[in-house]
Amino acid sequence: MAVTATSLPSLPPPATERLGAIGWLRRNLFNSPLNSLLTILVLWLLWVTLVPAFEWAVLNAVWSADSKQDCEAAFRAGGTAEAPARGACWAVLRARFGQYVYGLYPIEQRWRIDLAFAILAVAMVPLFLRIALDKLLYAAALILVYPPIAYVLFYGGRFGLPVVETPLWGGLFLTLVIAGVGITASLPLGILLALGRRSELPIIKALSVAFIELVRGVPLVTVLFMASVMLPLFLPEGVTFDKLLRALVGVSLFSAAYMAEVVRGGLQAIPKGQYEAAAALGLGYWKMMGLVILPQALRLVIPGIVNTFIGLFKDTALVLIIGLYDLLGMAQLIIKDPQWLGLATETYLIAAAGFWIFCFGMSRYSMALERKLARGHHR
Repeated sequence: MAVTATSLPSLPPPATERLGAIGWLRRNLFNSPLNSLLTILVLWLLWVTLVPAFEWAVLNAVWSADSKQDCEAAFRAGGTAEAPARGACWAVLRARFGQYVYGLYPIEQRWRIDLAFAILAVAMVPLFLRIALDKLLYAAALILVYPPIAYVLFYGGRFGLPVVETPLWGGLFLTLVIAGVGITASLPLGILLALGRRSELPIIKALSVAFIELVRGVPLVTVLFMASVMLPLFLPEGVTFDKLLRALVGVSLFSAAYMAEVVRGGLQAIPKGQYEAAAALGLGYWKMMGLVILPQALRLVIPGIVNTFIGLFKDTALVLIIGLYDLLGMAQLIIKDPQWLGLATETYLIAAAGFWIFCFGMSRYSMALERKLARGHHR
């Protein structure tokens, strides 16, 4: 067998690789008669759906008008009398932007909402920076300190701020308040319920199981009705709670029951050896859970936790049935305005876009957090 001392020339790449984009199309979309037929069918469906949608939403749309009648006049001017160039009337967003964001909150007081969310944004910056800071302790302090500040700014009645009753709260502002309170309260409550369900104390375990199964067995609509209509019947005469407060309690407890099952799944995924190792170090129950078990369990169930948060954020739209006008509720009020009567498609699409932006943001952040905390579980 002859051995050569000179290296042989490299072989050329496959023909599909040399063809670049054409090769990629041939390899992935047209590599068989059936795939070619399916590709052509999908392209045709995209053409007959996306092109008219783009024309309606962008090319023939009206972006500036004072009423639906002005939009109709613009459509007639852009086409013919027999076939007006009909498109979307996005002017409703420009005209009713304040209602979408702030609801019925007084215009001259809306700066208080902006200031409260600006304070929250600045206060949260250290949580995303790589600085020498006990972030868990800082987050706990933020949760305790910020709500009173936000309540004073939102509701007023202190420091010369006029009172703004909660029935005037609405739009995206109310959605963020309900979702923020629900998310902040449901995670620790869910962790406690999950620990209670796995507890060896019969009474605590029975109470935790009963609460979780009872709440998960009824829809959120029922919980909201109970919190808004039935709860006052069990209170002493003369004692009442604000409707928004009752909704916050109902949403938080409902989400906590689902969160408990997500966290319980993470606790069950931790090997028994971790519990035994923590016990061998002499750690008590709460130190074992706080320092060894929960950090690992919560890291494993980040997708489930964020999925529960996203579901909670979308479920805030159900508060409309008890008379609170969140983002979707304000969209329905705008539709009933005689100036914009009949623009249901545009109005609901705007509300849907608002929900999608925040839900997509939470999804992307959870993926980044998963990559950061993957460590030995990354595959």
